[in-house]
Amino acid sequence: MTGVQVPLARVALSTASVYPENCATAFDLAQRLGYDGLEVMVWTDPVSQEAGALKALSDLHGMPIVSIHAPTLLLTQRVWGPEAWPKVDNSIALAAAVGADTVVLHPPFRWQKEYAVEFADGVALREHDSGIRLAVENMFPWRARNRSVEAYLPHWDPVTQPYDHVTLDLSHTATAGSDAMAMAVALGPRLAHLHLADGLGSARDEHLVPGRGSQPCAELLELLAVQHFSGSVVVEVGTRRMSERQRESDLAESLAFARLHLAAAAVL
Repeated sequence: MTGVQVPLARVALSTASVYPENCATAFDLAQRLGYDGLEVMVWTDPVSQEAGALKALSDLHGMPIVSIHAPTLLLTQRVWGPEAWPKVDNSIALAAAVGADTVVLHPPFRWQKEYAVEFADGVALREHDSGIRLAVENMFPWRARNRSVEAYLPHWDPVTQPYDHVTLDLSHTATAGSDAMAMAVALGPRLAHLHLADGLGSARDEHLVPGRGSQPCAELLELLAVQHFSGSVVVEVGTRRMSERQRESDLAESLAFARLHLAAAAVL
């Protein structure tokens, strides 16, 4: 007899998925659509930077905060000042204050040479001292006019780097032309966090609804289910130019996709 075995993985919504709307909108949508929690992208929305305000939203909607995304994007370089480590340290403190177990961060940009030299050791030290997982995200080369630029140090691909925890982003694998399944297998237990999205391989980071691009979103979720993945699956799709109704529809579809493919057939 066969049944359905659902892994411990939480399916959360990234607040980036409602941009340019704010954190309050994300919490409301996550609750109404049935997500398990939120990943908070720290950006210019003051609520995203303030533990008390985030805890109030979490309590109001009954939505736990599973992770904090540090403001290490190009567009958030002014958030919490220009220096890199304070951004990471503030993100760790915010995660601890709101009960999140993971901080997602990008590798250093190539012009952050001193930060890059210290990065791997600094991440490991902060994980040890805080008890918070620092899951470094896979990125991609920047491409323009048939040229490719290595924009990240020590590399955009975290597989060969000494990070204990990694975030795998399936929009980024599309842009990089990476083999997402091979990366997941190579990472093994170091794969701690998943950004669920899709892409068609253009030079633009597309963040499509899973199933609308070329990435093996379904196959990867099914692999994680079989492996009893206990991290978080975070829907991070782009809805910037959508109406409120379109946004809600796409985020509902993304959640349904994740739920479906995380259900693994098991012999009872």
